[in-house]
Amino acid sequence: MSSGASTPSVLDLVGNTPLVRIRALARDLPDAVRVYAKLEGFNPGGSVKDRPALNMVRDGLAKGLLRPGKTILDSTSGNTGIALAMIGAALGYPVELVMPDNVSIERKKIIQAYGAKIIFSSGLEGSDGAIRLCREVLKNDPDKYFKPDQYFNEANPQAHELTTGPEIWRQTDGAVTHFVTGLGTGGTIMGTGRALKKFNPAIQIIGVEPDDAFHGLEGLKHMASSIVPGIFHEEELDEKLPIGTEEAYEMVYKLGTDEGLVVGQSSGANLVGALQIAHRIERGTIVTIFCDFGVRYLSTNLWASR
Repeated sequence: MSSGASTPSVLDLVGNTPLVRIRALARDLPDAVRVYAKLEGFNPGGSVKDRPALNMVRDGLAKGLLRPGKTILDSTSGNTGIALAMIGAALGYPVELVMPDNVSIERKKIIQAYGAKIIFSSGLEGSDGAIRLCREVLKNDPDKYFKPDQYFNEANPQAHELTTGPEIWRQTDGAVTHFVTGLGTGGTIMGTGRALKKFNPAIQIIGVEPDDAFHGLEGLKHMASSIVPGIFHEEELDEKLPIGTEEAYEMVYKLGTDEGLVVGQSSGANLVGALQIAHRIERGTIVTIFCDFGVRYLSTNLWASR
């Protein structure tokens, strides 16, 4: 047995992800302006979605909504599904996931590796199509399933209020002035933002979203043209930044070659937004989220032209 630290379950590894400073791509900024990214790919399921998925499942268990004989069911564009599949495997619950049929092959294979069942919705309908089909599956057999319902479950943002926000505050020694991240379910920005505002109400909470309804930023929502998640409250944001697909893709490529970080599309969009804010200010500490690593996107359009 190794003398190093051990943990009783893979689920105990969720959270406490590292914060890394962006240097090469921020070299033109004043010395007093710093940009950091929280590397959520270090979670055991490989993404930021491990946090809300685990909190929603624990909440379901505590309330008796998830119990032996039940199957975990939810709609997903990929990362929450992977997280739920991992958690289901660790806890011994079957998992069924509704997801668009055009998500990356890597995400499909990872979910299947955890033993979860995938129900495909039309890729042309995006995440909203998966939401609608998932509702139909639940309606047809309501007693079979526990649906965490990531878009409408307050345990989603609560996960970030309890963990992500306090971690960022500690890791920056309270120096964080701006938090910038993408809008998907809204859980990350709502929960993290609430936690940071409690520490210091002056911290700016800034959302990043695709600049068009027809975009290539997996996991992010163009809110004006989408089913708005019940947990998302735009009035809690200080600002919202529209980001183009191509500029997000270009940032992903630069992160790989200039920073040694291969990440996904939403992470590229997040850094575009963070750097936009960084170029406006003379002093401050900006933190963004790198939602996952890029290995689960290598077969997508992100890399098709590279």
